[in-house]
Amino acid sequence: MTKPDVLLYEKEAWVSGFLRLAGIDEAGRGPLAGPVVAAAIIFDPDYIRAELDSTYSRLTDSKAMTEARREEYFAMLTASEFVQVGVGIVDAPEIDRINILKATHKAMALAVQQVNPVFALVDGLPVKGLPCDSRSIVKGDALSISISAASIIAKVTRDRIMVDLDARYPGYGFAGHKGYGTKQHLEALRIHGATPVHRHSFRPVAELNQLDLL
Repeated sequence: MTKPDVLLYEKEAWVSGFLRLAGIDEAGRGPLAGPVVAAAIIFDPDYIRAELDSTYSRLTDSKAMTEARREEYFAMLTASEFVQVGVGIVDAPEIDRINILKATHKAMALAVQQVNPVFALVDGLPVKGLPCDSRSIVKGDALSISISAASIIAKVTRDRIMVDLDARYPGYGFAGHKGYGTKQHLEALRIHGATPVHRHSFRPVAELNQLDLL
């Protein structure tokens, strides 16, 4: 089976003159607690062409990688002088205030503002409010190396935040489930109630809050 060209979308943009091209992805839309985090990555075109089949040969969608490999690539990406990284974070109270879709788009816009691209490739569906033109790519985190890199930065950043929140709010297991609605997490919510870093507009937390009012 022929390996897909994970630089295909980048090459198309570069040929069109968009050399400052960012890949954008997010982590944390679904959890019941913690922030949503987005990342924007700009590769130097010559650098990623030269390193794609060696340094970045195993870089793909962060969900398909082990934690150790994600951490390895995170360190590599953030240390390279040929890679620009922007990160946007929107916390749980803001998610409750504006809803998760708007919060995700806000996090993406914040990440993009830090690297100032002229064009962006975005994982998933079209995003409103970005400070540059963009192209959305369904399953882009597996099809574009720039989006794959952004997915790594977003996920590792968010995972580290959840580990920190685990120390602040022991008993919920944030370091393990990262805020997702696992059986352990739902049981901890039932016993301890919701914290300030829970998303009170999300159904399991909202239902719990309603029960507390009865």
